[in-house]
Amino acid sequence: MEKLKFALFAIVTLGLLGIFGYWAVTTIQSGTEHAKEQKIETLEKENAELKKDLEKLTSEFGTAQAKIKELTPEVKKEPEVVVYKHQSLIDELQKLIDGKTLLKQKSSGPKVGTVQKFLNIYNDTTKKVDNSYGIGTAKVVSDFQKDVGLNPNGESGSSTFVKMIEWLKKQ
Repeated sequence: MEKLKFALFAIVTLGLLGIFGYWAVTTIQSGTEHAKEQKIETLEKENAELKKDLEKLTSEFGTAQAKIKELTPEVKKEPEVVVYKHQSLIDELQKLIDGKTLLKQKSSGPKVGTVQKFLNIYNDTTKKVDNSYGIGTAKVVSDFQKDVGLNPNGESGSSTFVKMIEWLKKQ
């Protein structure tokens, strides 16, 4: 009986050793595989921590933006400066308006030259700018006034200068 007990004990022990040995062989990893697995685990932990940090920072950023908006006074935008093709002529005409200038036959000087420059642009001509408001200038001014719906009297005053500026701004 002792031999039978010993034989059964030996069979069970060898069976367990066989199962354990099989398990050990099938689950064994090489050193590089083990190192890769360790690295993956480490990276997954770091990734989870970074996601938490990102959520926290996003929340803090939203709060900071709201606080900045709350504390920052509304800045009024400066009006945009528009520069027109004939800006210098527009400026000269505006000075004539501001100075309440009235030009008519026999007027002379650079103010008349400003009107003559405009008329050359308006009529697409290259007539001489002689700074003298003669019959020819009065006629061309009268034609312009008719075209824009003003009383065609041939004299250049504020209303004519305003229409000249409006026309130039459209060019």
